[in-house]
Amino acid sequence: MRLSDWKSKGNYFGHGIHNVFYLDEGQGEVLLCIHGFPTSSWDWNKMWPELTARFRVLAPDMLGFGFSDKPNEDVYSIQAQSDFFEMILKTWDVHEVHILAHDYGGSIAQELLARYEDRRKNGQVHNGIRIKSICFLNGGLFPEVHHALLVQKLLMSPLGSIVSKLISENTFKRNFAAVFGKNTQPTETELDEFWSMLEYKGGMNVSHRIIRYIEERKKSRSRWVGAMETTTVPMRLINGPDDSVSGAHMAQRYREVVPNPDVILLEGIGHYPQIEDPQGVLKYFLPFAQKYMAKS
Repeated sequence: MRLSDWKSKGNYFGHGIHNVFYLDEGQGEVLLCIHGFPTSSWDWNKMWPELTARFRVLAPDMLGFGFSDKPNEDVYSIQAQSDFFEMILKTWDVHEVHILAHDYGGSIAQELLARYEDRRKNGQVHNGIRIKSICFLNGGLFPEVHHALLVQKLLMSPLGSIVSKLISENTFKRNFAAVFGKNTQPTETELDEFWSMLEYKGGMNVSHRIIRYIEERKKSRSRWVGAMETTTVPMRLINGPDDSVSGAHMAQRYREVVPNPDVILLEGIGHYPQIEDPQGVLKYFLPFAQKYMAKS
């Protein structure tokens, strides 16, 4: 699906003074798709027909991403984005969700899980969203094994605001393609469209604000990983092991930390399994989530 077609399928939701782009399609139990940095909900486009045939799928562009507003403000923390997801689910009267999350979105899924576990331990599980299952794709679930790219380290530095303005289209494309598998590289058309999304409403200029989430992962590690260690929510990791950022080494850490780990490796795939091998992700995601759907 071309990016213009994706945009034409979506709508906008008012979030304070800002507008957030989202897709809401399909029927049945709700699947919340949470994208990563620096991309958008369009990441799910190759899986969209199969997902919406089985779920009501909600896929927003978070603030700072895609077709949503990109305010030059400190509104990009994992806590703030998690507040946003809880707010939109409540607004749409959604009480139960399955979650499919990638990268930065995986950290948000961890925070939503920690909040769910807090409510469960306090006997208040019915006061918020019930998480029925979580499927993680590549991402920095464990900060001790996350390997940030040089450009990410520069964006996190005191010079980040300057670096964000100096990153050219060619620099972005080179760094973006580097985290894909050797034989699953994005096409030139895809690279053009990823760049156009990043540039939309000046998104590149706020990337240094968004990327502070990498430090937030370190500060919240105990809370987020602790929730994964104790939860009864079913979890699966589908991982592209050829990802230098969060590939096989992250999957190994998942096996070491998470009790009864459910890990799938998609051989030859890099950081973006949902783009590089959408059918592979569907093969292992759909049966997993459907096990925890209400029987008709």
